[in-house]
Amino acid sequence: MRYQISGRQIDIGEALQTHVKAELGEVVEKYAQRPTDAVIVFSRSAHEYVCESVIHLSTGLTAQAKGHATEIYAAFESCREKMDKQLRRYKRRIRNHHNTRTAPVEFAEGSSYILAPTEEPEDDTDDLTQPIVIAEMETKIPSVTVGEAVMMLELGGQKMLVFRNEGHGGVNVVYRRDDGNIGWIDPRNSK
Repeated sequence: MRYQISGRQIDIGEALQTHVKAELGEVVEKYAQRPTDAVIVFSRSAHEYVCESVIHLSTGLTAQAKGHATEIYAAFESCREKMDKQLRRYKRRIRNHHNTRTAPVEFAEGSSYILAPTEEPEDDTDDLTQPIVIAEMETKIPSVTVGEAVMMLELGGQKMLVFRNEGHGGVNVVYRRDDGNIGWIDPRNSK
């Protein structure tokens, strides 16, 4: 597994890097036999240290965790515990669903845009100006089952995930609702 350990305006010493590789490697190997790479970033937020980690698995899934503490090693331990919990749930869910996926998840390319918010016109005219595109980038859309999409949503700590449904090939969306439940939008079923 490839590690990328860095600090934002913090000097990361060799001892911390060795500790991170040993501890995180142990957790990942315990639950995910085929990790590809891990990105760990340490930063400082006021009086706390923050450790953010992202692990990419060969199945195409990504697990993210974040830990806070007043000591840098404690911040990493908090992050490691959260990652351990996520990977344990992931492995349990795969075992419970008897997932027979042998090939990695396929990804399609898609465009992603970030739009600037529209401002109200200062006078009373109905000026229907278009929002300004401030960022355009490529994104990957996975081709997975609904259960795997929900798992990717939870592992990635995202609020919404667009995916191609393996059942019928249509584009679907899963999202986290305000009440904490997961919503699923399948335009094919709206007929």
